[in-house]
Amino acid sequence: MMFDLIIKGGLIYDGTGSDPFHADIGISGDKIVHVGQIPESDAAVLINASGLTVTPGFIDSHAHSDFTLIADPRAVGKISQGITTEINGNCGMSGAPLVGRALERREDDLKELGIRERWSSVSEYRDLIRKRGSAVNFRMLAGHGNIRGAVVGYDDRAASGSQIAEMAGLLEKALNEGASGLSTGLIYPPGIYSDTDELISLAGVLRRHGAIYTSHMRSEGDRLHESISEVIRIGRDTGVRVHISHVKTAGVSNWHKAEKAIGLMENARSSGTELTCDRYPYIASSTDLDAIFPQWMFDGGNDMEIRRLSDPETRRRLRAELTVQAADSSYWDRIVISSVAGTERRWMEGMTVTEISRKKMTDEIETVMDILADERLRVGAVFFSMNEENLKKFLLLPYCAVGSDSSARCLEGPTRLGKPHPRTFGTFPRFIREYVLGSGLMSLPEAVRRMTMLPASIFGIEGRGCIREGMFADLTVIDQDRIRDAATFSDPYRTSEGICHVLVNGIAVLTEGVPTDRLPGRMI
Repeated sequence: MMFDLIIKGGLIYDGTGSDPFHADIGISGDKIVHVGQIPESDAAVLINASGLTVTPGFIDSHAHSDFTLIADPRAVGKISQGITTEINGNCGMSGAPLVGRALERREDDLKELGIRERWSSVSEYRDLIRKRGSAVNFRMLAGHGNIRGAVVGYDDRAASGSQIAEMAGLLEKALNEGASGLSTGLIYPPGIYSDTDELISLAGVLRRHGAIYTSHMRSEGDRLHESISEVIRIGRDTGVRVHISHVKTAGVSNWHKAEKAIGLMENARSSGTELTCDRYPYIASSTDLDAIFPQWMFDGGNDMEIRRLSDPETRRRLRAELTVQAADSSYWDRIVISSVAGTERRWMEGMTVTEISRKKMTDEIETVMDILADERLRVGAVFFSMNEENLKKFLLLPYCAVGSDSSARCLEGPTRLGKPHPRTFGTFPRFIREYVLGSGLMSLPEAVRRMTMLPASIFGIEGRGCIREGMFADLTVIDQDRIRDAATFSDPYRTSEGICHVLVNGIAVLTEGVPTDRLPGRMI
């Protein structure tokens, strides 16, 4: 029998957590059709994996590539770390639906990336992804922020019964057109204004579809336990599967809360709630700089927030609250500006707020308010707020998958913007090198399961996440001796080492560590 491609002589970690074994993998079309001993003469194309490790393609359980994949579908930052499938639409922000004020909210993002097309529905978005192509497979959650923004807007108010019904209709349509669940971002507007009852009502739609609820919770610090309890309540009261995004204990004063947080999750699982989580292997997070602002600043949308930043009385009120929030003397030293929209302040990228304030000769709070006003809120930041021991505790949870919490970017082109978190290029190799092969936090078979079969199970991805006959040929070939992340906070656009070959649906997207620029990925 002739195969389109054979991976010969590799040590196979099949994704189940079982011990590795030596075998050849025969691929025809987009499927694995044989795992065993295969003569080289049966190969149209041969990959010699002798001395190398073969795993299922890694599944990024938490990604934000909804728009960057359209701007540049090559996704070099993802395939170069062995990722073949992403879960997108996280934290309440998704590529679709985009209707009304939700579309208006995304206009600056689309323009910055040079995206000319506009769409409203999930089906239109799917068609655009299919037309553009993608180096990676793509599974999508519908963002609660998109849905609430379209119906209620960005005002600080509860949704009425009719508005919740309208939101439920938008969610139902999104699920019918291919979304696999609902994500929430409850520290961001407009999700920050929703109450638990609203979320439970929408979760009822998920239950009918067997879909998942994922959450960037209301707090990952001061109200961590209450926020976990809310996720658990939604799962318990509706029967839907619930998933906590990038679980963490943020802020020195909250580091002691990890054990109780884990206890809450364990108790929920033992009581029958299907709860899972994900985490990236870094102790720094990244999001918009204005995420540090109090909730009242966001009321009315971006234009109102910008207007408030120009009002002296509002700035005095904001200063008073931020002074209390930043009582720790190192608070501003632990916030690094990662991106600004304009060229005039590009020099700030990679600098701490403290360093920038010294250069500007203003205090840190004034500096932050000025930057956000001048850049019309389009400022990203990295926050060094977590603890290494707690990171390990969360990674050890057998239901914790690995997620990068990053968008697909390339080394050049429209997606090379700012100085993003190094997780953009380094998450999966770092997890393997630092926490598995290095510190021995868990075995490599178990680590591979966390990156493959576990996220496939959590997000209902059939036919992927495992090396078995009949599965899709999403495969990653690595050199255990060489694998390591190279991206740093000061130089994040560096691809990892030791990722040798990556196949997506049977097509090589990375060969001998070099991208092929082929786009065989699918929206699944």
